[in-house]
Amino acid sequence: MKAINLFYSEPDPDRWIKFDRYPRRWIRRILRGKPKPGGVMMVALELIKGLELLNIPYRFNDYKYAKQHPEELIGVIGKPHLIFERRFKNPILFGAGVFSHPIECPDLFQKYPNVKKILVPGEWMKKMCEPYYGTQVRSWAVGIDSNLWKPTFEKPKEYDFLIYDKVRWNYESVNDELINPIYKILKEKNLSYHIIKYGNYIPSQLRDVIEMSKAVIFLCEHETQGIAYQQILSTDTPIFAWDRGGFWQDPYYYPEKVKFQPVSSVPYWDNRCGLKFRDINQFNELFPQFLDQLQNHNFEPRQYILENLTLKICAQKYIDTYQSLY
Repeated sequence: MKAINLFYSEPDPDRWIKFDRYPRRWIRRILRGKPKPGGVMMVALELIKGLELLNIPYRFNDYKYAKQHPEELIGVIGKPHLIFERRFKNPILFGAGVFSHPIECPDLFQKYPNVKKILVPGEWMKKMCEPYYGTQVRSWAVGIDSNLWKPTFEKPKEYDFLIYDKVRWNYESVNDELINPIYKILKEKNLSYHIIKYGNYIPSQLRDVIEMSKAVIFLCEHETQGIAYQQILSTDTPIFAWDRGGFWQDPYYYPEKVKFQPVSSVPYWDNRCGLKFRDINQFNELFPQFLDQLQNHNFEPRQYILENLTLKICAQKYIDTYQSLY
């Protein structure tokens, strides 16, 4: 197979004067150390892993080659600054980083007609984009490294639950109405738990605490894909997930600019993964059922990942879309 062309870079605009991004980048590296990969960077890195497992050749950020071969398709994985700044002549498969919402560039296909398709991380986001981009938008999830995120039996299960806290907005209200009541219920039932907060850990720390936990309570308003909860599922750890539904909550857009519903915190899911609850009342209602199924080993979350979201499966889906545009 002919090598595919992939491009990714982090947005890093000049802040005060032209080209000040470069010394700022150097200073950040000195002060903070090597940057941790964010969600979109993980998409690029894990896609490359999948391509390597499939023995599919690729070029990464080879701008010279793309310029010399403007007829060849390229995949721009990250945010749109690459398209805006580089002014590629090549036909483009764009995503799955893209925009938070199409209102940021509703006329993308008119301004940049060489963009042929947009990939977004999941189905509810695809539906949110379709009124603007129609059939030119598709959903695609990056794969989970199931060899890295796998069950282990090296550590005893010290905790009944890991509480994964990724609540981003209106935290005080959610804490009062949901999180603290959950803590209270767990204490009343003499169930031990450990808390990990999004953004305050590295992947190895998450793996360590999952190894010591029988199950996970996942708290997040909504996810476009949700790589972290899928990594948890890949370790064969069932999840009791807060899936509130309702409107997309990003305060930059909602409610003045955008009102879209329904959304999901676990957009890739079936009943092997665990159970979902909308609010604290449904948590109370379904929690005994979750504990019963957990004790009886009725959940098979890893099997769901192996059938749907491995590195190979998802890389092949990317290649299928890429090749369809030739």
